Amino acid sequence: MPTADFQGSSVPFAFSALSILSFRYDHPVNSSVDTHQCNHDACGEQRELVAFQRQVADLFHDLAAGDDEILSVAWMRRLLDTFLVCQEEFRVVLFGHHRSPVTVDRLVSDFFDRAVKALDVCNAVRDGVDQMRHWRKHLEIVLMALGPQQQHLGEGQLRRAKKALAEVAILMFDEKDVSSVPSHNGGLPSSSSSGDRSSHFRSLSCSVSRSWSAARLLQAIGSNLIAPRRNEVVATAGLAVPMYTMSSVLLFVMWALVAAITCQDRGPQINFSIPRSFLWAAPIMTLHERILEESKKKDRKHSAGLLKEIEQIDKCVHHLRELIDAVQFPMTEAEEVEVRQGVQELAQVCEVLKEGLDPVERQVREVFLRIVRSRREGLDGLLNGAE
Repeated sequence: MPTADFQGSSVPFAFSALSILSFRYDHPVNSSVDTHQCNHDACGEQRELVAFQRQVADLFHDLAAGDDEILSVAWMRRLLDTFLVCQEEFRVVLFGHHRSPVTVDRLVSDFFDRAVKALDVCNAVRDGVDQMRHWRKHLEIVLMALGPQQQHLGEGQLRRAKKALAEVAILMFDEKDVSSVPSHNGGLPSSSSSGDRSSHFRSLSCSVSRSWSAARLLQAIGSNLIAPRRNEVVATAGLAVPMYTMSSVLLFVMWALVAAITCQDRGPQINFSIPRSFLWAAPIMTLHERILEESKKKDRKHSAGLLKEIEQIDKCVHHLRELIDAVQFPMTEAEEVEVRQGVQELAQVCEVLKEGLDPVERQVREVFLRIVRSRREGLDGLLNGAE
């Protein structure tokens, strides 16, 4: 990615590039009053653009430094809140900015092309949330069979729980296969999985087609995403900077959602690089690196998703199945204590999902609606500007 225009100065690019805008206007001035008004308007717009950069930086610093564990349900909710705030502030900047039609309209059009692709990601993530709800229904059977309301654990309860655990394991295995980490070229997963089980997965996830690929879509969102050069900043009266900022935020958030939650043909590989001179680059790149590190862990490489709670479910299901398989009747007191402890750990994860999945889905839906609304307003602005 070209960065020569940003190097060799201790002043952040967002400030140094915007500072030269006060010397450029898009129409002739006819009086000292007009000149004063033009300077006032230009300076006001510069302050708004710089304030937007600062706000994005602050939001992602808070996200990177927060108490919530990265890729947990709680952290994902904060990530989505961060995106929604950025999107709304970007909307204010975009539609309140003095427009330079030709160059700016091209940037607006490019941004909304990326945003439309993100709508498919939102649909796929909501499908993934539905998958997790389906897991939880089977896990609730386990909790009913082996929970504290059962004074004694008999062979019938264990058999019932074992069957439900096997169903969850099959569902999670299928989703690992369908959404397995792709190669660096974003290729489709192998078709060697069980046809019956794969079709069962498809029946539960109907918002995307059979050939849909999260990895390919993320590559398309990030395609030609290049930091603006100084001359582009001047030509757009500074608007190229927030355009690049919001495009980068969009790409990162969509990538994080795909990495965390079960999606068809997902994977952590995207060409993601931001010049460090941007105020918000450091926290976003830090989060990007932390998620990549998580994806490289041995027990996470072939996970159905990097969400912390998915990992916990996987471990709880595996542990409980091993415990139940090892039980000899009549059960010893030690065996029963161990099974109940495993059930308690599973119950805690299920409670997090019960409380967190609906809010996550609502936030994803809100992201979808905000993108649609912003795009509609943007297209209306382009049409009005052409008249």
